[in-house]
Amino acid sequence: RDDTIRHLLQDLGLEQHYPNKLSLKDVLQIDMRSVTDEPAQFLSSLPWLFLKKLMMVNVTARSVKYSCNDEDWSSLDIYNDTFDFLNDQNSSVNPLDIVTALFLCSDGFLQQEMVSKMSMCQFSVPLLLPNSDTQQCMFMLWAMRDIVKKFRPHSLSEQKGFVEERIVHAKLPLVSFVRLGNCNISKSQILNKLLSNPKQYHDTFVHRDMDCGDVPRKISNGLVEMSWYLPCGNKNIDVFPEPVAFANLRGDISAFETQYSFLCQTSTAVFVFFDNLDTNYKLLTNQHANAQFFLVGNRQSKVFNLEQLKRTASEMSLKKNNIILKTNQNDANFVKNLHSTVNYILNNLPNKACLEGMDTIAHELGIQVDEDIKECQKAKKNAHFITEEILDTMQFKQDQLPLQGKIWKDLAKLEKEECRLRKAGDQNIETYKSHLQMKKTELRKQQSKYDISEAMSCFVSALTTSDQERSYFLKWIEKYKEKSQQFSENKEEIAQLDQQISNSSLGIEHFLREMGQLYEAAVSLPENSESHQQMLHLPRLCAQLMLDGFPLELVDGDASNIPLRWVSDVLHYLNFLVQPNNKIIVVTVLGVQSTGKSTLLDTMFGVQFAVSSGRRTRGAFMQLIRVTEDIRKKLGCDCLVVIDTEGLKSPELAKLDDSHEHDNELATLVVGLSDITIINIAMENSTEMKDVLQIVVHAFLRMKEIGKKPKCQFVHQNVADVSAHDKNMRDRKLLLEQLNEMTEAAAKMENKEDYKMFTDVMEYDPETCNWYIPGLWHGNPPMAPVNAGYSEAVYDFKKNMTDIIGKC
Repeated sequence: RDDTIRHLLQDLGLEQHYPNKLSLKDVLQIDMRSVTDEPAQFLSSLPWLFLKKLMMVNVTARSVKYSCNDEDWSSLDIYNDTFDFLNDQNSSVNPLDIVTALFLCSDGFLQQEMVSKMSMCQFSVPLLLPNSDTQQCMFMLWAMRDIVKKFRPHSLSEQKGFVEERIVHAKLPLVSFVRLGNCNISKSQILNKLLSNPKQYHDTFVHRDMDCGDVPRKISNGLVEMSWYLPCGNKNIDVFPEPVAFANLRGDISAFETQYSFLCQTSTAVFVFFDNLDTNYKLLTNQHANAQFFLVGNRQSKVFNLEQLKRTASEMSLKKNNIILKTNQNDANFVKNLHSTVNYILNNLPNKACLEGMDTIAHELGIQVDEDIKECQKAKKNAHFITEEILDTMQFKQDQLPLQGKIWKDLAKLEKEECRLRKAGDQNIETYKSHLQMKKTELRKQQSKYDISEAMSCFVSALTTSDQERSYFLKWIEKYKEKSQQFSENKEEIAQLDQQISNSSLGIEHFLREMGQLYEAAVSLPENSESHQQMLHLPRLCAQLMLDGFPLELVDGDASNIPLRWVSDVLHYLNFLVQPNNKIIVVTVLGVQSTGKSTLLDTMFGVQFAVSSGRRTRGAFMQLIRVTEDIRKKLGCDCLVVIDTEGLKSPELAKLDDSHEHDNELATLVVGLSDITIINIAMENSTEMKDVLQIVVHAFLRMKEIGKKPKCQFVHQNVADVSAHDKNMRDRKLLLEQLNEMTEAAAKMENKEDYKMFTDVMEYDPETCNWYIPGLWHGNPPMAPVNAGYSEAVYDFKKNMTDIIGKC
């Protein structure tokens, strides 16, 4: 057994999380580290600094390093032979060791989140994770299941648009890069150049010329990383015309034969880099592999042996095109040769594979698979039991989730009419109210006639398992969502298409919505009824889910209504579960659809709300974020509740007569619930900005009437040049003028003409309440990494938000 890993984990301050794993909740909770900029002065600070930057999708995350101060140096015994104070390697750590250590110390859900964020940064991600402690490696299938990519192959006709697929399901050629013996060519650097557009270089793989990249690896030798090249459909930009996966083995294949064998059996092609083939060349000739081999030799090396290369090529039956030599030419010409070879592979070698199918080969080679753990497999079985028989999503929802159909929508209309009384006419108001109440009671009776369906019974049962199994189960259910989106694209009208999308969508929110209706129907019955008693535990189950980090649907996105009793009782139990630390601050984001609200929330807080049919948030969802003890005093709260809403001015709702009223209702509701409202504006659309501001001003005006004056922050997204202070100052002045005009107009409409200025109804300072965020991507997706300016600007906004929260 090798103790290197334990020594490094101790140095990195991670020993307590091995084997007691770090969870996603641990990383996403708000603590002092997440909102302060103290430099890393100890080795043990580096993993947390990396995680902090990674969760904010900051492309500089792998460049984290610390600097010893004078006190640190004075405490070291420079006369101890085990410490060479002139050797900088003692005060550095290879970025790949930090990544490997964190993956070894994280549970499956944090690993998934890390991989997703690394993929957004265009970092390579672990495919085979080594563990020097057990001498085994782990196939990271579960960790990669959340990666969804959009791309447009050149072979795809323009009429078909683009491909959107989970990367584990994509059947792609895999090209692997490995090394035999010593080699002075940097594989990783060459790979980066191969994957980069000449006009825009990006470090996908860590290489020796990066910060700390030349520090020897301690525990990441044997790591196999993976990345993808995905075309955007533009021949002038794309490096390769078709999608292709790349793998990179860290270390000598003679020391990591298992990983090498795995790549030989799963790859379309394997490129072997070498200086000299004299040592262990038999490794190359002994492989029973599907892959085609390409030998990449360093002709400039003093130990290069041309005769040995010829013998090896003969034994492997390799053609001339399968041998690539780096001579005195510069890297550009060498990369050009490799590029031509990879294009040849894409055009001529049919062998493709998908990640999901590689677990069989992993098992045959004795490689562990992260999905093999008992809780994951039991959860998968439970989820599969619910979804395997679904042939028609709409029919499944009618049969298995009947309570959220027409009856619930009719109930929603009755409840709204009960408040508005618009259709009373000449009737006596009390008589009309009584009539509405009778109709509601009749509909609840109809609901209560339905027994809990088999699917819902299985769903509720799965939620009563252990925390880990429950989380796996919900993830597996959510992964069914893309299968439920197989709808016909040949619709004549957008309205019909949108309805089809809505009807065919099936996610966790639909099951939880059914739970809510089961509960509401049951509690409308006498307390001694059997159905009433059976459903009493459901709010507690949902409250536990909120504690685990899952969102609660506040406003039903389809019926546009709130199940009041259900939401109230869930929050009652949540309050009980977090006592005595139950003081909360509520933050809401409002804005036009598709302006980056959900991405903003994910970057700030790591929250991920349900998105209908992979397109947009529907209704309103709330999610709980824990606040650690070290920052509670500063924030003045124990938890944040973040509310995400569907986009205002939705094109899908624009065709409805009451769409403006719908937006006003939603805005008024969430503003009323909030302590701080973030108004998200896309700078490129000034017309929609005015419409949103008008809606928001009406909401704030109503809050003023009930004695509430919430705080407000404006986030201006896609600002081309955030350094143009003078221009932004003019924009702020113009924005305030517009807000004042709208306040005056809204006040007249509400018969409250005393209010003339926006600051009469809102706490707003043009200098401190406006934030300018640059565009999300640096370049052209799908190969563009997240713009570092975006991450930094959102982080600055998050830090400022802690000050605002503290003043609430």
